[in-house]
Amino acid sequence: MNSKSSIINIAKQTIEMESKAILNLSSLVNDDFADAVKLIYNSNGRVIITGIGKSAIIASKIVATLNSTGTPSIFMHAADAIHGDLGLILKDDVVICISKSGNTPEIKVLVPLIQRAKNKIIAITGNKESFLGQHADYILNAYVEKEVCPNNLAPTTSTTAQLVIGDALAVCLLELRGFSSTDFAKYHPGGALGKKLYLRVQDISSVNQKPKVTASTSIKNVIIEITEKMLGVTAVVENTKIIGIITDGDLRRMLTKVDDFSKLTANDIMSANPKRINADAMAIDALDMMEVFGISQLLVEDNGSYAGVVHLHDLIKEGII
Repeated sequence: MNSKSSIINIAKQTIEMESKAILNLSSLVNDDFADAVKLIYNSNGRVIITGIGKSAIIASKIVATLNSTGTPSIFMHAADAIHGDLGLILKDDVVICISKSGNTPEIKVLVPLIQRAKNKIIAITGNKESFLGQHADYILNAYVEKEVCPNNLAPTTSTTAQLVIGDALAVCLLELRGFSSTDFAKYHPGGALGKKLYLRVQDISSVNQKPKVTASTSIKNVIIEITEKMLGVTAVVENTKIIGIITDGDLRRMLTKVDDFSKLTANDIMSANPKRINADAMAIDALDMMEVFGISQLLVEDNGSYAGVVHLHDLIKEGII
């Protein structure tokens, strides 16, 4: 057992056994699943998800997934519910109870109380004939033949099945709501994921300095401009329009070709028609352009006029990469 090959084999067997159990779930999806989705979609209330033990942990994750995809949800621990938290459930709320056996003491106490309040109950259970299965309005069958645990005791395959059912619910509701990437950004404004969905080029470039010279600017002053603005680049501008770009690399290449650059101007070493991006473009699009063209900076335009620079380091700092 201590050998690497034994460990790898056990890991592979675990993954294969769970994957087979999950694949079997698709054959258990029926009208109850579709009706449960429609019930939640048409509800004026929230989704309250409850469970005990490992199922409670899965319930918390499903709540997080539903909330992040446009379905207001609240986690309620089944044990706490019968000791005061039952007040969380409002008139129009839909309750999802998660339990592998469907026969835990907490569930047997909780379900009649929910029914008395006339809230609809959706069961995610592996036992349709259980107390929960018999008293739920809809059953989402999460049956698994056995736990991957060699003793068939520790909740492993069963909790994975519950999680997959929850994901299937969330995705169905997401599709029904026409939930877009823009909507997703509203719920995920923080972190790299949110920034990829809402951060625009102008949000970054507007806080940078705006290095610029004219075509007739001397090389000395070009070097000063690039050095002072600390972006490794300067735009060459004529009447607010971008006509070229000069980078640190252009300066280094110039030094290898000429001994006396005192009479040179920006026009002599600039690259005409540089890559540029609109200020309203998404920051992630700027990153894509940089990767495609193998560059570290992009000049930014706003209504055809020079508006600044966005640098690869800016995108790294914002967590876009």
